[in-house]
Amino acid sequence: MYYCKRLTVCLFLFILVGNLAAQSRTDRKLQQKIDELVKSQNLRGVAGIYVKNLRTGKVAEYQADTIFPTASIVKVPILVGIMDKIEKGELQYHQNLEYKDSLLYAGEDILGSFKSGEKIELSKVMMLMLTMSDNTASLWLQSLAGTGARINQLLDSLGLQYTRVNSRTPGREDNRKQFGWGQTTPREMTTLMEKIYRGEVISHKASERMLRVLGRNYHDPNGISQVPPYIFVASKTGEVNQSRNETILVMAPHGAYAYTINTKNLEDQSWEPSNEGWVLCRKLAALLWQYYEPRSKWKAE
Repeated sequence: MYYCKRLTVCLFLFILVGNLAAQSRTDRKLQQKIDELVKSQNLRGVAGIYVKNLRTGKVAEYQADTIFPTASIVKVPILVGIMDKIEKGELQYHQNLEYKDSLLYAGEDILGSFKSGEKIELSKVMMLMLTMSDNTASLWLQSLAGTGARINQLLDSLGLQYTRVNSRTPGREDNRKQFGWGQTTPREMTTLMEKIYRGEVISHKASERMLRVLGRNYHDPNGISQVPPYIFVASKTGEVNQSRNETILVMAPHGAYAYTINTKNLEDQSWEPSNEGWVLCRKLAALLWQYYEPRSKWKAE
């Protein structure tokens, strides 16, 4: 009986210490601002947010452990798979590849306009995937990375439990039907960006390369537009009819910060700048820049 009581007390203290530690990591002022922002937008759908100040370790979150469709943000995990192959010498960053018509993914992609048999460097295919979000390039790179299952093993090794590639990955057909090409949580995707920033993915050299290529995003009218153009930003955006997503790392003067915003089940499926999901992305980005850099005189137009 004494042993049971002692075990119960120890368990209670363990939970209490854990809760106190979590509270100490929370930036309460920012947390309140994010809660108020989400509430004020009356988003007709589901949103999730996770923000981390990479200098102080302070965080703020909103439904950060909910699983969302990645849409094109899945291209960050695909990048990890390709960089692992390069690190092992199985691929070369500047090697020539031969495009085949069988690789075409119907749409408006640049790579899809190539003629069968044309040559292109692997580095340029990676650029098309990340900068232009070219789906033909992305699916080609996913196959070059091995398999979706192999990419998922890499993600698992990084401690990411829910971030997965679903499309063209045996055994994940049900996940694909629910979430599409890939799935993640705001907390996990921000964690992946932080690990890249800290040089902890594949190797320090590989992480640096990933950071550079993630800093060339053509799709910049939303979250990126709320950060001054002279500030380095690494990012990936992703959207489908019912979802708008961004994962962004900002090298702010007073300390880098990273965040992810995911949405799903959006009633507003328009493709205009006024889409509710995109409006929330822009307002969150503006809030974070102004919060972390209050003396900045720069304002988005």
